[in-house]
Amino acid sequence: MENSKATFVVIAEFKVPARSREEFLELSRFDSERSLAEEAGCRQFDVSTGEEAQDIVVFYEVYDDRAAFDVHTTMPHFATFSEGLQRLGVETVGVRFFHRLYA
Repeated sequence: MENSKATFVVIAEFKVPARSREEFLELSRFDSERSLAEEAGCRQFDVSTGEEAQDIVVFYEVYDDRAAFDVHTTMPHFATFSEGLQRLGVETVGVRFFHRLYA
């Protein structure tokens, strides 16, 4: 295994109504940028859309450990993001947690 502290991975998938797509992507950018800038335990936060299914958005997040992710969920930018999910009618398809074995 690479000598790296980043070992906890979160993959979240969202289904976004077409009318809310641009605003949701901007909200996602805000959450990603703030997470990387303000959370010492956040190592990576990618936002991707489906090649053919533009209504699907996937987050790939890497944290030092589960505790660092738990801190993420207490941050003001996460609260703003969570509120936006409801307001924009975005469906959380799934959130999965993984432990990275090697890089």
